[in-house]
Amino acid sequence: MTKRSTLLGAVALTSAAALALTGCAGGSDDGSADGPADRPITIAVFNGWDEGIAASELWKAVLEEQGYEVELEYADPAAVYNGIASGDYDVTLDTWLPLTHGDYIDEYGDDMVDLGAWNEDAKLTLAVNEDAPIDSLEQLADNADLFDSTIIGIESGSGLATVVDEAVIPGYGLDAFDHVTSSTPAMLTELDTATSAGENILVTLWRPHWAYDAFPIKDLEDPKGLLGEAEGIHSYASTSFEEEFPEVFGWLSDFTMDSDTLYSLENAMFNGQDTDDYAPLVAAWMAENESYVSSLTAE
Repeated sequence: MTKRSTLLGAVALTSAAALALTGCAGGSDDGSADGPADRPITIAVFNGWDEGIAASELWKAVLEEQGYEVELEYADPAAVYNGIASGDYDVTLDTWLPLTHGDYIDEYGDDMVDLGAWNEDAKLTLAVNEDAPIDSLEQLADNADLFDSTIIGIESGSGLATVVDEAVIPGYGLDAFDHVTSSTPAMLTELDTATSAGENILVTLWRPHWAYDAFPIKDLEDPKGLLGEAEGIHSYASTSFEEEFPEVFGWLSDFTMDSDTLYSLENAMFNGQDTDDYAPLVAAWMAENESYVSSLTAE
């Protein structure tokens, strides 16, 4: 599923030789590690997936405060999972299960470690302005005029666009609607304009997304389940990660982030920001959310 049309600097999967780093600091006589590895932690991040970028940037800042060196490597999902399974990357924080990334887990799961879901609300949605007089997709066909018979979509090749075209429109009898696909930024501009003007609007969206923190919107109920069930967002690590970084392994295994907190972080990082230098934005957010941030590394 395509998330953001503008990729944040795609980074190709580098070779294992390029990522080879020094061994563990300290160790027992039999060669086993008794402390953190004396090298950076490499977090692999999917190109263009906001929630994964946000979580990864947050953990980079948190771990650096704890004295670790952290590198973020951007790549597409196939390269990320190959890298985690081969040990070239240490961890990735944006695996949607059971559906979106299920095929990758089927292929690489035996060579990775599931650290569990840190958010359980990942879902495709159709959303409207909060004061729209309907609450369900079943009501759309009889209220097409409220939305100018238009669904404002994102990229035409995205999984969300496909589901809307192939399942939602025929399933709810929305043939009178024009599904206008363009780009995620264009959809968000339309959403901003309409909600600011107090006008009705119908958009394709997904959770988690900062739009839920930025705009007065609500999801339409999907009684037929055509948009799919909610998924969990999992962290996956290499098989050596626990031995090399036991403290961080424990923190990430315990990591949870509710949707409102995630929306707030994403909103601070992405809404109206024309930059991929997220460190100052994350630092400002952390200062405003000290209690939550402290809980991430609490004993």
